Amino acid sequence: DAVVISGRKLARQIRQEARHEVQQWVAAGNRRPHLSVVLVGENPASHSYVLNKTKAAADVGISSETILRPASITEEELLELISKLNNDAAVDGLLVQLPLPEHIDERRVCNAVSPHKDVDGFHVLNVGRMCLDQDSMLPATPWGVWEIIQRTGESC
Repeated sequence: DAVVISGRKLARQIRQEARHEVQQWVAAGNRRPHLSVVLVGENPASHSYVLNKTKAAADVGISSETILRPASITEEELLELISKLNNDAAVDGLLVQLPLPEHIDERRVCNAVSPHKDVDGFHVLNVGRMCLDQDSMLPATPWGVWEIIQRTGESC
């Protein structure tokens, strides 16, 4: 028998829980979490996706910024920007929106993001930790599927 699962209802519930956690965190005297998103080029789908991420962050009380760079950016310039953000204590989460222009090595860029700030969970250390069932940042889609399974009690 097929089971219809309301993704919207679950998303609202998860966002409400996240909003509450952020409110408690800030009320306890902690700094509001901050997400930096690096967007390279003019891919319309990427721009739309990043806009949705920053809206979701704002909805739960996380501050964010989108750092736009032209598709002509060199790999070294992008790596320098990532290093700067890795070392910025005001940045708690960092993601570089994929895909990147062909002249940039995506694996090198993903591994340049600090594993502790790697919101996408794409750093090789986080991928390895995930595969070994160790504490790690999980990529959003697999985490979302797992959350649906957990919250609905449905199994594959």
